[in-house]
Amino acid sequence: MTDRSIEAVIFDFSGTLFRLDEDDSWFDGVTNADGTPVDGHHAAELMRRMTAPVGEVVEFDDDTRHAWRHRDLDPALHRKAYLHVLRESGVHDPAHADSVYGRVIDPSSWTPYPDTAATLKLLAAQSIPVAVLSNIPFDIRPAFARLGLDEYVAEFVLSFEVGFVKPQPEIFRHAVDRLGVDPARTLMVGDSEEADGAARVIGCSFALVEPLPTRDRPTALLGALESNGALESNGIDS
Repeated sequence: MTDRSIEAVIFDFSGTLFRLDEDDSWFDGVTNADGTPVDGHHAAELMRRMTAPVGEVVEFDDDTRHAWRHRDLDPALHRKAYLHVLRESGVHDPAHADSVYGRVIDPSSWTPYPDTAATLKLLAAQSIPVAVLSNIPFDIRPAFARLGLDEYVAEFVLSFEVGFVKPQPEIFRHAVDRLGVDPARTLMVGDSEEADGAARVIGCSFALVEPLPTRDRPTALLGALESNGALESNGIDS
């Protein structure tokens, strides 16, 4: 079919293409305020708070709330905000908090979803350009490069580089302009209705995926493409 409905795809990063699946070793020696070790349940909750796309996950004062709200535009504010989140979540030892925070901003700590590689390669094979758009204050390109997936991404649109954050429409406009595509023929795929779904404001279609642990979400990306015409319009069977 030559007149396909989707001519470009924009993906969110965290909870969409990759996820910060905590490893028990990250918390070796890390203790709560009462000296007890951070266990698996608490570790999972910490990671949830550290990767929540929207909302306030702990109590903030005016200073730390400012840092939280602007965290994805400035690496220094991001560090300040997340060290506060860790303290409020019971990790009071500065060395322990620094260690956990270091995992969050290390691209090698992030795990791709099982169908991430296949999805990017399939779109490239169909000459459908891809952008990765993320509210993030550090460079995620190495996460793709270490797996050989960077060649399948035409544009990385990162909030700290472009000066806008989702759900601001400017960041979506920046992405479609960089790709050189019509928003009406662009699909945004993400895990947040509030943040990623705002792509609809500029005319993009939107597909929601759940930010489940990577082992529990094997084919959601492929399903999102199929259900929104990015594959069917090209005659590709599932």
